[in-house]
Amino acid sequence: MRIQPSDQLVLDHVAARETAIVGRAVDWAAINSGSRNAEGLGRMLDRLEAEAARLPATVERIATRTSTSVDDDGAVRTEAHADALKVTARPAAPIQIVLTGHYDTVFPRESGFQTVSTRPDGALNGPGIADMKGGISVMLAALEAFEAHPGRERVGWTVLLSPDEEIGSPASAPLLAELGARGHIGMTYEPALADGTLAGARKGSGNYHLIVNGKAAHAGRAFHEGANAVAGAAILAARLHALNGQRDGVTVNVAKISGGGPLNVVADNAVVRFNVRVPDQGASDWIETAVREIAADPPFPGLTLHLHGGMTRAPKPMDASQTALFEAVRDAGALLGQTIAWKPSGGVCEGNNLHAAGLPNIDTLGVLGGDIHSDQEFAWPASFVERAQLSALILCKIASGEIDALKLKSLRLETM
Repeated sequence: MRIQPSDQLVLDHVAARETAIVGRAVDWAAINSGSRNAEGLGRMLDRLEAEAARLPATVERIATRTSTSVDDDGAVRTEAHADALKVTARPAAPIQIVLTGHYDTVFPRESGFQTVSTRPDGALNGPGIADMKGGISVMLAALEAFEAHPGRERVGWTVLLSPDEEIGSPASAPLLAELGARGHIGMTYEPALADGTLAGARKGSGNYHLIVNGKAAHAGRAFHEGANAVAGAAILAARLHALNGQRDGVTVNVAKISGGGPLNVVADNAVVRFNVRVPDQGASDWIETAVREIAADPPFPGLTLHLHGGMTRAPKPMDASQTALFEAVRDAGALLGQTIAWKPSGGVCEGNNLHAAGLPNIDTLGVLGGDIHSDQEFAWPASFVERAQLSALILCKIASGEIDALKLKSLRLETM
């Protein structure tokens, strides 16, 4: 594999756009698009739609499904979500690439972290600058440049930008599954680590909400007539925590207990919220069974339990297709003077969804950065062009056949 003159034209196109690639990500990061900030998500979607319209592709908004959420008092409500943005070019081409990203962030409307600044060391510090508005800018830059490649007609591509990745993709999961089943290679734009290391194998993840209903009573006059839901929730939380260490690689994080009310009232409601992480499908089945057994066993009389949620992302192991794809990306990176390495991650993302649908994918093709999900989130500005060139070259090598997308897909299907 080597860089051809036609590849170099694509790479030069990316380099010439550096100011715009970085600048639009900085502008986007100033738009608060927390996962439940409908107004901010709408503004961000407008900006992305206008930017995508510059590409020679069909741009459309796709409705996402509703989901259910559990309030702190145990009430279950239906929640609507913003549209996804779908951008499609050459859907009839023999090779189909699926590129995904999310335009929501973890920072709510009321967050004090709203703008981008430059640190003394030159890094950009801002909400979503790495995760993943910078990544979306890199993705679009790579596609724009690839459209100048003479082999582009052999490769079709579809972009899906979702509004709900940071809350587990409850609304966009069916869209990801549909695209994953149809595509040959997936490219997702979560940030790489600050040194460029990619996420290889990923654990699976599940989010659960265990509603505990008890019976209210006066804490002094009629204490024994009540059934304390908060006390029951505490016992259940301890049972869930005790699952840690029982199976290798499985973790259960009890994140929050809510409920109750005045100090002189026996609490009649509580909610235990927890997350699980699993290394493989066997572990996923095991924890599902264990959780449901706990949720079916009230710790004392007078309580009723209702479990909501479940596994939201399947494990993503380094199977034969993943290994071959990572090695191809490593070779492409070497042509650019970039050292590409990878290591396992306990984190999850849309790459898990795509892999579960049968799509080999690299899911950390975004900018180099770190401290995501905090007000210290940062990205290195030089990495915007570097990562856009890496993605553009991957696309060029898929078009030339030097990265064999059909074979990679076949390898993935063999393991399903």
